[in-house]
Order: sequence, then structure tokens, then C-alpha cells
Amino acid sequence: MDLEKIEKLVNIVEKSSMLDFSIQEGGIKIKMSRRGTMGNPGEAVTVVTREQVQEEGAEDESYITSPIVGTFYSAPSPEAKEFVKVGDVVKAGQTVCILEAMKLMNEIESDFDCEIEAVLVSNEQKVEYGQPLFKVKKLHD
Repeated sequence: MDLEKIEKLVNIVEKSSMLDFSIQEGGIKIKMSRRGTMGNPGEAVTVVTREQVQEEGAEDESYITSPIVGTFYSAPSPEAKEFVKVGDVVKAGQTVCILEAMKLMNEIESDFDCEIEAVLVSNEQKVEYGQPLFKVKKLHD
């Protein structure tokens, strides 16, 4: 799903009376909600998830990548603790960071159970589409 298509979806949701909207296309799942802002960390405006596996010799190594161009935030607010840090075990669906794009806060969630091996970007860093954010090791049952 390209940025132009995402922008069109955001505009449609903004102009409608919908409170919640979700769509899945391939490996990308987008959920939008008009119920909160960055100042209220309990609620997200938009949730986007994507996982991209990049082979580096070990089948358990994966990356959580950026599904959009935006600004990376490691915590829900400047005073709050980070969503995850190196060594944390993350469950599928758990928020790992926030990406701000077009004044919308996008919670990025893990699509699988994993352990965070490295945080590859800094807080408030600009990130590109497809850029690896976290190096993770998938956990098996």
C-alpha cells in the first residue's frame, strides 16, 4: 500500500462520521480511530502494523520495519517510559513504538512473539518507508 493510498484513506476517515476504520492489504494492516491524541497515551489515532522478514543466515532473525514515512517515538509521551527496550519479550499485537505522520500518531505493533535484539533508530528520528526499526528474534511455541 503506497503513501498516496494511505493519505486518501486518512482524508476519507477525517471527513466521515466513522469513529473506527480498519483495512488489511497484503502484509499491511491499518486501523484508524478518531478517539485520542499523543497527549492521551491510552488511545491511539491510527494503528499501523507491518512485519518484514529479512534473511541474514538465521531463520529466527526478523525486523519490525516502518510501514510509513514519519517521526519515530519510543514512548507515548516525553515523560513516559519506552514501549520496549533491548532484551524485552514482546507478544503479538503489543505496541513497540509510535510513528507520527501527517499529524496522526500511528502505533506500531509486533505481528508475532519476539525478543527485541536491537533498537535501530533514535527517539524523534525521521524514518522512511520500509526502514528497519527493531531487530528481533522470533520466539517459537
